[in-house]
Amino acid sequence: MSDTAQLADSSALATPSRPPEALRAFFGQHGVRDVECIFPDISGYPRGKLMPAESFLAGGELRICQAIPMQAVTGDYSYNPVFPDSDPDVRLLPDYPTVALAPWANVPRVVTIHDCLELDGSLCQFAPRSILKGVLIQYAALGLRPVVAPEIEFYLTAPNADPAQPLLAPVVRGGRAEVGQSAFSLNMLNELAPFWNEFRDACRTLGIATDTWIHEVGATQYEINLLHGDAVAVADQAFLFKYAAREIALKHGLNAVFMAKPIAASAGSSMHLHISVVDAKGDNVFSLPDGSESPRLGHFIAGLQTFLPELMLMLAPNVNAYRRYVSGSQAPVNLQWGYDNRTTGLRVPASGPAARRVENRVAGADANPYLAMAASLAAGLKGLQAQLAPSAPLTGNGYDSAHSLPRSMEEALQKMQYSATARALFGDSFVTGYCAVKALEWTSFQSEISAWERRFLLPQV
Repeated sequence: MSDTAQLADSSALATPSRPPEALRAFFGQHGVRDVECIFPDISGYPRGKLMPAESFLAGGELRICQAIPMQAVTGDYSYNPVFPDSDPDVRLLPDYPTVALAPWANVPRVVTIHDCLELDGSLCQFAPRSILKGVLIQYAALGLRPVVAPEIEFYLTAPNADPAQPLLAPVVRGGRAEVGQSAFSLNMLNELAPFWNEFRDACRTLGIATDTWIHEVGATQYEINLLHGDAVAVADQAFLFKYAAREIALKHGLNAVFMAKPIAASAGSSMHLHISVVDAKGDNVFSLPDGSESPRLGHFIAGLQTFLPELMLMLAPNVNAYRRYVSGSQAPVNLQWGYDNRTTGLRVPASGPAARRVENRVAGADANPYLAMAASLAAGLKGLQAQLAPSAPLTGNGYDSAHSLPRSMEEALQKMQYSATARALFGDSFVTGYCAVKALEWTSFQSEISAWERRFLLPQV
């Protein structure tokens, strides 16, 4: 059965239904007036409709244009023939366990993540949540289940009314802006306390299971780790995490910035993905019964090494993302791997047998969590299925090895567009549509004249 057919078969898991009766009591208890019916587009940005609570509780059908999940960051749409000229509808199917109070709203409101369904009931092949679900179906067919935990980095900056000007750190308690290089400082973590207090409460309200919170290297740069869990559930949490951070930051006169490299000469922001795979009994397949390392760990790593170069556009989806891959920066430049080695793109942290895992350090904070997870899990699965052999683990400095990751969005776009592997994994329609939209964004970027060109070329050429 083809991957596309498997995705269509998953429609049996996504049939319309009336909301659970308990929701009516929940809405009444909190005086809920509206429901944010949202889904992630290809950038991981929340789109959807605001629906009256009464209509939502009545199970009213909600539709949206099929093209919306594939909207470019510029707001443009592709006219590639893969997108029908008729611009048909898709249905939005609520995932009721995701219903939560919207902590950013000033009137009682809930937010609910939805799947995008074609009118025949199949999952929309252009929707990122569908793509991740399609990969998980392939794992389930083998009696396997991935477990994922993301580490999300971002900056809090002062307002930026003029995009031609660089982002600046906000003024903090001492009356000055932070200058950075304060990794793991608890004093710096305590800055901007009003934002942090509200954001922590928001994470609890939304059911986002966070672990540690740290101050990173950059000025007002932070990292929050989410607890490990089911890939779709954790991707949902990462999606809501970014949405909540932006909304609550704005309430406090700040910007929450998830660009991969938002500030020149400052640390980039990543979304490291810790991945393990368990069997039907819940045992980690990367470990043998005696606790030693299983050959499947190597097969999984080899899959990442072999196939991620063709899927980089799902891990580094924007022009800015490629500025992060700098030697010596703790951002990777290749897909070497090693034990507890942060200079490599793939790291196996020191752990016990039950927690043995691979850390994919390639994805940037700007990556769509659904697509970054889908790419990583699909590549690893192909390695497991083919029993591929990885390179030898690196014991030295990964930056001494060649820079083998794509150096630009254009290069990554070309690799994915012509990748038979990507099309086999995610279907022709998704890959064609995704690359068409990313080509629009690349063309838009190329049409803009940069400050560098005016600074150096204007007076000298």
